[in-house]
This record gives sequence, C-alpha cells and structure tokens, in this order.
Amino acid sequence: MAESSKEKPTTDVEMKETTEGAEKEEQVTEVDPVEQLKADIKQNILLLEKGVNTVEARYTTRVLRTTASIRRRLTPEVLATVIRDYYPESYASKSSLLSYLDVTEDSMAVDTADKSSKSAITVLPEADVYLHMLVMVLLLDKKDYRKGIKSAEETVELVRSLNRRTLDQLTARVYFYYARFYELTDRLGEIRPLLLQLHRTATLRHDDDTQATLLNLLLRNYFHYNLYEAADKLVSKTAFPPNAANNQLARYLYYMGRIKALQLDYSAAHADLQAAIRKAPQNTASAGFQQTVYKFFIIVQLLMGDIPERSIFRQPVLRKALVPYLEITQAVRVGDLAKFQEVLSKYDNVVKADKTYTLILRLRHNVIKAGIRRLSISYSRIPLKEICLKLHLDSEEDAEFIVAKAIRDGVIDATLDHDRGFMKSTENTDIYSTNEPQDAFHQRINFCLELHNASVKAMRFPLNAHRKELANAQEALERERELVKEIAEGDLDDMDEDGGDMGDF
Repeated sequence: MAESSKEKPTTDVEMKETTEGAEKEEQVTEVDPVEQLKADIKQNILLLEKGVNTVEARYTTRVLRTTASIRRRLTPEVLATVIRDYYPESYASKSSLLSYLDVTEDSMAVDTADKSSKSAITVLPEADVYLHMLVMVLLLDKKDYRKGIKSAEETVELVRSLNRRTLDQLTARVYFYYARFYELTDRLGEIRPLLLQLHRTATLRHDDDTQATLLNLLLRNYFHYNLYEAADKLVSKTAFPPNAANNQLARYLYYMGRIKALQLDYSAAHADLQAAIRKAPQNTASAGFQQTVYKFFIIVQLLMGDIPERSIFRQPVLRKALVPYLEITQAVRVGDLAKFQEVLSKYDNVVKADKTYTLILRLRHNVIKAGIRRLSISYSRIPLKEICLKLHLDSEEDAEFIVAKAIRDGVIDATLDHDRGFMKSTENTDIYSTNEPQDAFHQRINFCLELHNASVKAMRFPLNAHRKELANAQEALERERELVKEIAEGDLDDMDEDGGDMGDF
C-alpha cells in the first residue's frame, strides 16, 4: 500500500507533462496561413537583399524556387498588404501595383507613424522586380490577361532600365511571363522584334540566364507559327550559353531535336531529344514537358528503324498521353499498312494538335519496309503480286520498286527476279560473322563515354571551397618559409663554428 501511494504522484506529474507537451505542440502547429505567406514573401525580400550585398546568385535561386509554393497560396489581399508594408508612400510603383490588384491605397489602413518611418527607406531594385513578378503571376492565375499584359509591359520597361547582374535571374523569369501573356492571347507575333532586341542586349551583357530564356522563347515563337526555317537560321546564328540553367538547356535540346527531325537528320534529333529527356526534372511537375518530348522521341526512333521499349509506354506519367503512339508503334512493328492508316485516321486530330502529323506520315515507308522484312523472313520466295496483296500496295510496279529500294538500303538480304516477278530471300548467315555485333558494341561504348562526360560537366562543388584551399596553401607556404629560414640559420651557425675552428687551427 505504501509503495502504491508513492507511485501515484509520479504518474500525476507524468500526465501533467504530457498534457503540457501536447498543448505546446498544438500551439506550434496552429499557424495562420496568411501570416505565414506574408512571412515567406518578406523572407524572400531579405534573401534578395543578402544576395545583393554578398553578390551571390544562389540566394536569388532560392527565392525563385519558392515561387511555386507561394503561387498556390497567393491572394490579392496578402500581396497588397506586403506591397503597402514595403514601399514608401511617395513611390510611383505602389499605386499602380495596387490598382492591378483591385485594391486602392486609400482603402488600406496606414498609420502616420509608418509614413514617417518609410519615407527614408530606399527600395531595392531586385525586391521591386520581385513584387512586380508576383503581381504578374497572380494576374496570370486569375486569367486577367488584359491587366496582365499591361503589368508585364510595365515590368519589362522597369528591367530594361536597369543593368544589374544580380537581376539576371529575375529578368529572365519576367520575360518568360511576359511572353506567356501574349501566347495565351494569341499575339506572339507582336513581341518577336522586341524579343530579338532583348536577346541581342542580353548577349552583349553576357547575361546567360536571360540569353537562354529569350532564345527558347524565340524558338517557341517560331514553332507556334510553323516558321521552321527561321528557327533554324536563328539557331545557326546564335550559341546557347554554356552556364545557363539545366531546365533551359532541356528546352533548347527539345527544339533542336524537332528542327533536326524535320531536316531528316534523325540520328542527331534522337540524340538531342534523349538528352532533353535526361536533363528534364523527373517528377510530376514536368509531366507535360516529358509527354511532349517523348512523343517526338518515339516517332524519331521509329523513323530510324528502331522500336521503342515497352517500358516507356508503361510509365504512369506517360501512359495516357502515349496511347496513340503505342498503337502507331505496334502497326510499324508488325508492318501492317492497313492498321497504320486506320490508327492515323483514328487519332488524326490528336497528332495534328501535337504537331507530329508530318513526321508520322513519313512512317508509311517504314511500315512497308517492316512488312517486307517480315515477308523475307517468312518466305524463301514470294511473288510480287502476293507482296502487293499482303502489304495493300497499289500495283506490282510499286511493290517491285519498294523491294528494290529495301534490298539496296540493306533492309533485307534478297534478290529480285524482274522477268519471273518474284523476290527470293537468301539464306540467313551467322550474324556473328558480320560487323553488326562490333557496331552495336561500339555504339554502347560511345554512349557510356558521352554519359560520363556529361556527368563530369554536371558536377557541383561547395561554394567558396577554393578559399579554404588557398588559406591552407598560404599556411603551408609560410611554414615552408620558416623551415627554410631555420635551416639557413642553422647552416650559418655551423659555418661560423667551422670557421672558428679553422681560425684556431
């Protein structure tokens, strides 16, 4: 009984401690989302100020990475409050930004004490551009394109008047939203001269981020109006900056792949599209970009005579979008021309919207070649009339010409008898006695070497790590100098001792 009475106070204390801990956890978790959003925006402004003071681009990168999170929670009231708290009363942009948010400055409660304290505040250009960008994002999400274009033009004029390297990443993002507003209103052709002028200015200033963004916007502009020759001319006259962001490089490689595919350079197009897929973020945020690139990648691979792997069509992000291309791949693999025409007519509107219709039309010859290859394997000798019936060709002359071209291209190993009207397949030889295994092995080695070189180029190192090495090197140099000095002094002492002995001698 005594022991039980002693144990009761300890349990009561434990219960009190647990309840107090639970209350503290509830207090910590209960955070006002509006206040949290305000704090996040103000924290980004502080990061921009820190980036300007330290001349470090990584702080601006951190700010831009939070744009997606802030965009989901952003409201006109919260953004208007942040604008009112940051700008001084006499600043010109304050009233215009509030007008875009349908919030007037007079309707906001402003204390007289705040007015006197804000009069001496200097507005940081980076923070000013950042708040303008948030207004553009909010108007874009609200689909208020009329105000959005007006706000975007005002922001573009602001960034054009400034020439600060700490603004490069923000400027690139502003130009992207500026072009996005004109794209959604189907007015991309109006801003093309301005984009060319801005790209020329960014090139002269060695602004890699803005230069890469504007180059991709120009290519997107040309592709929107099917101006592929102009896009090819632009690419031939410009160079993509090597220090640009990885996502911009992925977009550039995608456009390059499309240009080379239209120019019948399928090997180079396949390499560029494959590099774009690897460099794109592997998450659901980039699902649209992955689907678009894979559509062209599959068609180019079919045009090269290869069959895409089945695992591509099984990915959850790509499964639904690639259904038409799966059926096209199956028709090409089997070599059934009737099925290919049926699938093409079934998904005619889809492939035209994807802008892959022109490339898919080129697959007709590949379907016929696949069918001829299948027939050459199945039959040792087959009449041209039978080939015409099985492949649904128009006449025997067409079948003869197609078979002759397939033999010349090395698609099949056969002979053609024009007089008797049949195709005779040669006996299958041992594939290991040919150069095909060596070519395949060489191709894999080149792939591994290119992957290794790309991985080395993409390596990232800690910031300012070289400064520590320099400090260590200086310390080692000083120690070496001291050691040399001590050795020299020791040698002189020995020489003095020897000289003294000689003098005594």
